[in-house]
Formats: sequence, structure tokens, C-alpha cells
Amino acid sequence: MSSIKVLLIEDDERLAQLTARYLESHGVLVTISATGPDGQVEALRRQYDCIVLDVMLPGRDGLSIVRQLRERGARTPVLLLTARGEISEKVEGLNAGADDYLSKPFALEELVARVRALGRRGHDTKVLTLRVADLSLNTISREVRRGEKAIDLAPREYLLLEFLMRSTGRICDRMAIVEKVWDYDFDPGTNLVDVYIMRLREKIDSGFDIKLLHTVRGVGYVLKTLP
Repeated sequence: MSSIKVLLIEDDERLAQLTARYLESHGVLVTISATGPDGQVEALRRQYDCIVLDVMLPGRDGLSIVRQLRERGARTPVLLLTARGEISEKVEGLNAGADDYLSKPFALEELVARVRALGRRGHDTKVLTLRVADLSLNTISREVRRGEKAIDLAPREYLLLEFLMRSTGRICDRMAIVEKVWDYDFDPGTNLVDVYIMRLREKIDSGFDIKLLHTVRGVGYVLKTLP
């Protein structure tokens, strides 16, 4: 896989340079923007796999930048850097469209791990529209349709469907789903996956003669058109 390209929007010059050097030492290509307006322009001007965005910025704050990017249709994964560990600020950031957050001060090793995880997701989102039979998913607008019917999905349901569609014809076990959709590196030992599969099946298969989401007993799930 080619190197992950990251846009770092951070006004603390010392922190920005330190962070960029560390990321680059781990094979990440970094572009730095020091103000909110400059960062927003750069984020829309070039294609990045991940944006690392400080919440407190001169000119324009990070949360408004995330909202503007999402309104403009940009789906690049965003990792917020928050000066405070307040839950309300983190929730506000996620609601604005951010994908993850990290409170300052943070360990650079953890930043690298999170950037890589989001960067892989950024690489994966290059395909605009995924299709399986008459089911389609637009990775930019996040619009999902089955035939002429528009399907409304909750955020986690969307991530689950996108993963299954990118794995069309391949059996996905529970652990693979947990890792890709919930970013866990362990099985939570609950029926979490089964519940979301049930919800997704109800939305994409209910009322259609041809079923697309299938259970492979004792193994996992597969999205495909059966003969």
C-alpha cells in the first residue's frame, strides 16, 4: 500500500513539527497548516487519507472546519486533537462529523496507531459507488439504495454495510467485523454483531424476493446474490 498522506492542522509550531517528524519516521507523509482557514482550504484542495485537526485554532475552530468539510461532501477521516478531556466536547466533535479524537497531551505512539487506522479507511474510500445486485452505496454522499428504494441507515449500520459490500462474496467472521466496524482488537463477547446484522438485514432485504445478506452458521456472514 502507498504511504498514508496526512494533513496536520495545528497552530502550535513546536508540537506540529514534533508530531510531523514522528509520523514521518513511521512512513506517514505529512503536510502542516497552522491556521483554521488555511487548513480548511488545504483539506478541500488536495486529497488526503486522514486529517489530524486541533480543535482550538486561530481564524476558525476545528469543529466548524469539520462541519464545513462534511457539508461540502468531503469524507476524509478526521482525528480531532482536544485540549480538554471533557466528554461534551468529544461528543460535539463526533456529532460534527469527526471520526475519532485524542486528548492532549497524547502519546505519539497512540497517535500513529490511530492515524494508520483512519488512513487505511481513507485509502479504502477511494471507490465512489459500491454495488451488489440492485443494492448500491455511495461512499461520498453515503446514500444507500435497493432498487428504487432509498434506505436510511444509522452510522454504525452504514459502516457495517460498507465493510460487507467491500467484501462481497467473502465470508466475514465476527472478529473481522468487530475490528473493521467498531475498531476493537478484541471480541466484546456480546451479541452486538448479531443485533446489527439483524437490523441491517431488515432494512436491505425485507420486502425483496432476492436476499443478499446471508448467515454462514458457525462462521460468519456474507453479502452476495445466491444462484
